[in-house]
Amino acid sequence: MASTQGFMSSLNFTTPFHPPTFLLAGIPGLEKEQFWIAFPFCIMYTIAVLGNITLLIIIKTEPSLHEPMYLFLAMLAFTDLVLSTSTLPKMLGIFWLGSREIGFLSCLAQLFFIHTFSSVESGVLMAMALDRYFAICYPLHILSMPVVVALGILVLVRGVLLVSPFCFLLHRLSFCQHHVISHSYCEHMAVVKLACGDTRVNVVYGLFVAFVVTGFDIVLIFVSYMMILRVVMRLSSTDTQLKAFSTCASHACVILAFYVPALFTFLTHRFGQSVPPHVHIMVANLYLLVPPMLNPIIYGVRTKQLCEKMKSPGYHFH
Repeated sequence: MASTQGFMSSLNFTTPFHPPTFLLAGIPGLEKEQFWIAFPFCIMYTIAVLGNITLLIIIKTEPSLHEPMYLFLAMLAFTDLVLSTSTLPKMLGIFWLGSREIGFLSCLAQLFFIHTFSSVESGVLMAMALDRYFAICYPLHILSMPVVVALGILVLVRGVLLVSPFCFLLHRLSFCQHHVISHSYCEHMAVVKLACGDTRVNVVYGLFVAFVVTGFDIVLIFVSYMMILRVVMRLSSTDTQLKAFSTCASHACVILAFYVPALFTFLTHRFGQSVPPHVHIMVANLYLLVPPMLNPIIYGVRTKQLCEKMKSPGYHFH
């Protein structure tokens, strides 16, 4: 009997405790202002959804746009839709309705989609930089459609394989303290901070994934654009130079809008104890809102063929 009790107590000790629900704090320090902050967030989300869906429909229905550049753009639009939709509906529920509860498994699912598709977005931006590099530096060796599709699949598989362990590592932890996540959505480190026990594996693996994904992609993007600029500077035509610089500038805006807040959020979680929580959370929210809103605007406006198709009086959605 004693041995059975000992076995049961040992089993209970080693079995992780998961709360049925977490509570999302929203924006700590701005609880009273959240109701009004939700309005610009809702407008940005609406623009992001309409812009990216329009982009996807135009690219799908127009045969002349079935090229590598536009396929990457379609991947980016789909990724932006998933990223923004993974967070905004729940966030608006918190801000407007006070619906702060989120189930443990739902939290893990939201976390998985956010981090997986953040990784995918980074990978697509890197692939687009490579596409620009080949188009400008080696115009006779542009990426073929099968290569573009393969790159898209690899980027997605990379995201799924690297982010899935986040969920398994969190599932093995016990959450025996308070269950309030000081965030507007389930972010990996925000959830890890609620766990009791040793979380070093989670922290180290999070750093590893961040450096593998962001470090690798940023280096390739930087090298690609340095090579592009070197070729552009050698061009004899000023008009051609200006056109190339204009294209690179629009791509650079998209890249900065994604990576700057992403790196700020990542570093603040680990080293930015002096950063006010509401500043950190606001930047983290905008990181998942601003790029999805800006991407269709920047690429749609800057891409001549897309503009012509959208302005064409005879154009309609099939």
